[in-house]
Amino acid sequence: MTVEIWWARVRDARPELAADLDDAEKSRLAAYARDEDKARFLLGAAMIRRVLGQRFIKAPAAVKLDRSCPDCSRPHGKVTSEGMQLSVSHSGDLIAVAFHPSTAVGVDVELVDPQIDADSLAGVSLGESEAKYLATLEPGERARAFTTYWTRKEAVVKATGDGIRADLRKVIVSAPDQPPVLVEWPGYGGPVQLVDLQAGHEYAAALAVLSDEAPDVRSIDAGPLLRS
Repeated sequence: MTVEIWWARVRDARPELAADLDDAEKSRLAAYARDEDKARFLLGAAMIRRVLGQRFIKAPAAVKLDRSCPDCSRPHGKVTSEGMQLSVSHSGDLIAVAFHPSTAVGVDVELVDPQIDADSLAGVSLGESEAKYLATLEPGERARAFTTYWTRKEAVVKATGDGIRADLRKVIVSAPDQPPVLVEWPGYGGPVQLVDLQAGHEYAAALAVLSDEAPDVRSIDAGPLLRS
């Protein structure tokens, strides 16, 4: 099983890419106040449309995407497309999109903030065993460890479609110094493969695939496709 992860950086954003978007995406793009937020959303949407356009031999703007929220039907839910499973994430300078033709995927990338209050955040997002492990680390190590926990959990709940509705304290994953594994999630009994992604020293990133088969991850620079 091959999962493609396409990567872009904020510097890859160009105003011309907005022509790839549909009306709902253009409205959402215009609603962002900060230029960096506009760039991240634009790149995520354009990457999806250009990769799928290339795959299905369509113009990017002709690719049909659904962003309906399962709770309110507004266009801010997980993006889906017929014939492809997708997941998008962005943080700092990086934007990542995961693709697989048939198996649900979830990707999460996070910039590691050395000033993050990992101990406080642990109380609302880590299980008891995870929080205890975090407390054993030196203060300078906790930001990266917490962010590794976070990306692994977020990748899983993105893959399942639970997203922000999931209680991350119940999604128990392996310790940051161990190979990534979903250890326990009461109420969920399906298969999950977890992979830590290489995104540079300043970031933590993870991929979850709802499969019994370990994925072969192919990382691709989206820059050339976005400039074409």
